[in-house]
Amino acid sequence: MTDREQGSAIIIGVGAERGTGAAVARRFAAGGLHTVLAGRTEERLEERRDEIIAAGGSASVHVLDVRKEDEVTAMFDAVEAAHAPIKNVTFNPGANVRHPLAETEAWLFEHLWRVSCFGGFLVSREATRRMAAAGGGSLLFTGATGSLRGANGHAAFAAAKAGLRMVAQSAAREYGPKGVHVAHIIVDGAIDGEKIRQGFAERAEELDAMGQADNMLDPDAIAEAFWQVHAQPRSAWTHELDLRPWTEKF
Repeated sequence: MTDREQGSAIIIGVGAERGTGAAVARRFAAGGLHTVLAGRTEERLEERRDEIIAAGGSASVHVLDVRKEDEVTAMFDAVEAAHAPIKNVTFNPGANVRHPLAETEAWLFEHLWRVSCFGGFLVSREATRRMAAAGGGSLLFTGATGSLRGANGHAAFAAAKAGLRMVAQSAAREYGPKGVHVAHIIVDGAIDGEKIRQGFAERAEELDAMGQADNMLDPDAIAEAFWQVHAQPRSAWTHELDLRPWTEKF
C-alpha cells in the first residue's frame, strides 16, 4: 500500500524527542500513516523525521508558522498533493509563559493568542473542509489546564487556550455530522520531557522526589490516548478528554 492509499497525519508542534508532538507523530506513524511533522525549527523536525524512518515509519517535514494564513494553506495543499487523503490533523503548538497581569505587554498577549487560538482557527478551517470532502478524519487539539480556568499569572495563556477550546467546540458541532471527528484533549499536569527538566528543573526534582516513576505525564501515554480517540468508531466519539497523572490535584 502506498502513502497515498494509507493517507497521512499532520502533527503541528513537533519539537523535543521527549515531547507530546514527537510522541504523537511516532504513534500515528506506527499506526501506518505517513506523518507530516510541522513546526518552526527545521533541525528538530528533521531529527524527529529521521527517528521515525529509522523505526520503519514514513515521515516528512514541513516548516510552518501557524500564525500565517498563507503558510497554513500552502502546507495543506502540499500534503494533499503528496499524501492524500489527510486522515488526522493534530494541533499541538506550545506557547506558555507566566507573567503577572501588570507586566504582560500587549504584544505578548497577542502573540500567545495568535499561536494557540488564531493558529488553531486557521488549521481547523483548512483541515475540516478538506477531510469532510475526502470522507472524514480526525482533528485533535491539545488543551491545557488553562483551557478551563485562568491561573495566577497566566491571563494571556488561559485566554488563548480557552479560545482554542471554543474553536474546537464550534468545529465539532459543524463538521461532526460531515464525518470529521473533532476532539479537544486537556493535558493537565507536568509532562515528563525536555521542557520541564530543562526549564523547570526544581519542579521536576520535587516530583522525582516523590519516589514514583510515573508522577508526571508520560508523552508516549499521552500519544496513545490521542491515537485511541482518533480510532474511535463514530457511534461513540469523544469530544473532550482530560489526562493527568495520578498525583495531580484537580
